[in-house]
Amino acid sequence: MSLPKLKQQRTFFDSDQALGRLLSVAPRGAERFMFFAEHIWPELVKQRKQLETMYCLDNGRPAEEPVRMAAVTILQFMERLPDRQAAEACTWDGRWKLALHMEVDEPGFHPTTLVKFRNRLLDYGLERIGFDGVLNAMREAGYLPKRTRQRLDSSHVVGLVSSMSRLECVRETVRLALEALESIEWLSRPEFWPVWWERYVDSKLDYKTDAKTLRLKMSQAGRDTRDLLHWIREQAASVGRLPHQAAKAVDLLERVYAENFEEKEEDSVDQRHSQPPGAVHNPHDPEAQWSSKSSTTPKKDWVGYKAQVAETVEQDSRAAKEPTRAVITAIVTQEATASDKAALPVVEADWVESDQEKPEELYVDGGYTSGAEVARAASEGRELKGPMAPPPSKEGRLSSDNFNVSIVERKAVCPAGQTSTNCSRLQEQKTGRVAYRFEWNRSQCDQCALRNRCLGKGQRHRTLQVGEHYDLIQARRLEQKTEAFQTDMQHRNGIEGTISELARAHGMRRCRYRGLAKAHLQNLMIGAACNIKRWCRRKIWEQQQPTDSTGPEAAVAIAA
Repeated sequence: MSLPKLKQQRTFFDSDQALGRLLSVAPRGAERFMFFAEHIWPELVKQRKQLETMYCLDNGRPAEEPVRMAAVTILQFMERLPDRQAAEACTWDGRWKLALHMEVDEPGFHPTTLVKFRNRLLDYGLERIGFDGVLNAMREAGYLPKRTRQRLDSSHVVGLVSSMSRLECVRETVRLALEALESIEWLSRPEFWPVWWERYVDSKLDYKTDAKTLRLKMSQAGRDTRDLLHWIREQAASVGRLPHQAAKAVDLLERVYAENFEEKEEDSVDQRHSQPPGAVHNPHDPEAQWSSKSSTTPKKDWVGYKAQVAETVEQDSRAAKEPTRAVITAIVTQEATASDKAALPVVEADWVESDQEKPEELYVDGGYTSGAEVARAASEGRELKGPMAPPPSKEGRLSSDNFNVSIVERKAVCPAGQTSTNCSRLQEQKTGRVAYRFEWNRSQCDQCALRNRCLGKGQRHRTLQVGEHYDLIQARRLEQKTEAFQTDMQHRNGIEGTISELARAHGMRRCRYRGLAKAHLQNLMIGAACNIKRWCRRKIWEQQQPTDSTGPEAAVAIAA
């Protein structure tokens, strides 16, 4: 598609000329649109050179203005509107026309234009353009300083798929594969094709079916899938490669078969006792994975993704009814099975990508902290603030937390006051991970009063193995018991409210689209929408303060 020219010249039909006076008299409900037109639209215009790379400059049918499409995408998440209603708002809602710098009688566009625009953003790696554009505008306005304190937490995101049993997932995957292969006219159908079609395309599972019949159907689905894959391999060997869509359906069928069945004998296909981590739970979105949080009551489980959310921590306490100055600095979408510890470097890379410095202090919960991460932050001149998880221990047994360990001095003192007699440095060849093993000899342990609580069954003397950063872990566990640490950690609590705001006000809890890439695009647009609303509320509040207010833009009007 060819790129249209961006209209910069104003006319008498511009919405701010025709509607500006009306909205200035009765601005209630239009403040955020006026704010968007003045502060967000110019920033998106600056990003047009990047958006131009998605189009041909002078070839093909003229496209919709990409700056306007980016603005509409952000606005629809601010207002929680689907594509069709957002397209209609661009035609009939004067507030949207004002925000988008449209003329009063300018028509809108077809809703599918938004779908194609999002696909282009993903194809060209520009999904961050809206989020980063809002961050740049807030940085220029003084709301995002270079050196910051921030907090980080994760939240589950439910995928746009229905909950399926393993049998339903297998049968649905077979159905999709059969329908994809049916469209290939040159394939020679096997004699069992009508049977497969009747079982998996024309028939549905009855929810009243008893458990014994369901087990038989699962076994039958395993055998049919094996035979279907065997026939496909024979066809591929004789006629060549399958079309793209059919090949994708077959690849997915092979994956689902391997995750649910195993061939123990030549003619036997048995169901696996359990699925491997990251298994497909719905073939309509294979990237949506099952995960759970056992720390919540009741236990929370979902099929979808996980979002990591980071925001700044305000330096000073707020007055009554004062809007927050906190800015969402990063939203990273990851697989549901990914751990928080693994996400920390990814979030830090996200800050670097958006031209932000890593925060001087980062408040997290125990899911992010480890000796290695605390040491890495300290080596970079930063501080990772969060509680350290307790060491694993068996009930009634003394754990490593009861020992006084010094990695520097290469010694450890047990709860009975006995110093270790040997220290060995261990290093894994594959990972390079370093550990230290401390030992106490039998003469120390034989007569010890704590022997029954310290040694396991059949163990003659005590040994203790800890990581190379155990000194930091031990110091943090002692520090987190102090009142000063617990008071300081209250700065982390605000992220819970932010995640609630993103979920309840902007719909981050559920995906609008399928696939990890589209879920990430959705979350980035939600983050941009939330930052805009916060900035707008903050600026309105600053205007209502006396002229000596310390706000960075207290005397600046929202609209002309």
